[in-house]
Amino acid sequence: MRNPRNDPSVRPPKAVRSERSRGPQPNEAEAHVSAPVFDASRLRSTRSGGGNAQTPERTCVLSRRTGSRDELIRLALGPDGQVLPDVRAKAPGRGAWIGVPRPELDSAIVKGKLKGALSRAFKTGELTVPSDLGEKIEAALRQAVLDRLGMEARSGNLINGADRVEQAARMGKVRLLLHAADAGLDGRRRLDQAWRVGGAEERGLSRGLEIPVERTILSMALGRENVVHVALIDPAAAARVLHALSRWRAFIGVGRGLEGGDAALATGSADLTNEGTE
Repeated sequence: MRNPRNDPSVRPPKAVRSERSRGPQPNEAEAHVSAPVFDASRLRSTRSGGGNAQTPERTCVLSRRTGSRDELIRLALGPDGQVLPDVRAKAPGRGAWIGVPRPELDSAIVKGKLKGALSRAFKTGELTVPSDLGEKIEAALRQAVLDRLGMEARSGNLINGADRVEQAARMGKVRLLLHAADAGLDGRRRLDQAWRVGGAEERGLSRGLEIPVERTILSMALGRENVVHVALIDPAAAARVLHALSRWRAFIGVGRGLEGGDAALATGSADLTNEGTE
């Protein structure tokens, strides 16, 4: 008769433990620790992601300045060798990035510096840089802002009309205040003051930002009549509009942020959100 203690073929069944109760095993913990991570020295937080969101940096082919995709403008190479703006960074294929205002870009085009830089970036000399590339980029950035405002208007995230904007601003409901380029000085001052009363300065902002288009264009973009002043009342919508508008203003040399500087943009957009080549 076999003895269960001595016969290896007769073993009592092992106790079964659930996966939940057994805890992590040594090999599992080791695998977790050795998982690949991003190099923090080459990444920075995105403008609108908040939290721990990070994105790779890109390098301007002209200035060699680095920045996120949101801070630079992408150029794409078309099938015919034409260099085209890709301000939404969605075109397929290899891209190159620029981070200089239009005057510097126009000068680099005239002197042939941009073509040389792009030839190295795209690894080909068979390309054509149009003389009006700066104009095309500006038009694309302008359209991106108008499209964004139109989408926020259709979503109910903005209001217009001096009286409605003033009332919302005094009540602390306005997250971003915008004025058309041809808005009167008195109207701007009145609404800016109402915004400050509503707590704009507590978020690092003190006055509205000018949109470099007149009321006629702004009205068509929003599908409304006689739009002179616009107020974004949703934090996320305000951050999206501020980002698009700041890129456009920076490229045409108007300056960035509500106070005309990078610090104001960083402070403002962070609070509003609260929520090379490739």
